[in-house]
Amino acid sequence: VLMDKNADQPLPPASMSKIMTINMLFEALRDGRVTMETEFAVSSRAKAMGGSTMFLQETDRPTVNELIHGMIVNSGNDACVVVAEGLAGTEEAFSAQMTERARALGMTNSTFANSSGWPDPNHRMSMRDLGILAQHLIEDFPEYYPIFAETEFNYKDRAPANARNRNPLLELGVGADGLKTGHTQEAGYGLVGSAKQGDRRIIFVITGLTSDEARAEESERIVAWAFRQFS
Repeated sequence: VLMDKNADQPLPPASMSKIMTINMLFEALRDGRVTMETEFAVSSRAKAMGGSTMFLQETDRPTVNELIHGMIVNSGNDACVVVAEGLAGTEEAFSAQMTERARALGMTNSTFANSSGWPDPNHRMSMRDLGILAQHLIEDFPEYYPIFAETEFNYKDRAPANARNRNPLLELGVGADGLKTGHTQEAGYGLVGSAKQGDRRIIFVITGLTSDEARAEESERIVAWAFRQFS
């Protein structure tokens, strides 16, 4: 750890916690419970989710591959609920599974109340836990991790305004290749990110920024600092 500040404080993680939902789906793929072509049903509850969306309808049968892209690139709250219900039956059961799996991964300050990071007083992650989870995704799922670097996904051409990946570092040429932004009024603007230059990879997590511009500037500063000040 090159630097930490309040790293173990449980905070509202907003959409950054979607990488735990994504992790649960990656593990289901690894265990053979689903394939990239497996189709999931869309409930009325999933379709009704507010906030960021991949614009799913109840008649859709999105594949696991499409749902992964919808969660990563579009930050789709609807996609998260579809995955939760598809893997565990209900979002409540899935949230309990997420919390249990987090403990097994050494994430001691994380408790999940939903699959999307929707504001809930019982939905918390520490920034250290997000870093642990990011490292797990990068090291254990090299076949799926490159999806985090994709900049655009537009399910059935429904989401032109929401098709762009919000990660501000991906197109700056600093080696950034993941992972996930987050924003709610309560949490502020956050990013769990990673970048690789040569043989070195750094992972960083920030939250509580006041705007997406501030998040972009701070993220770029942290990446530059980590690569230039340490060998």
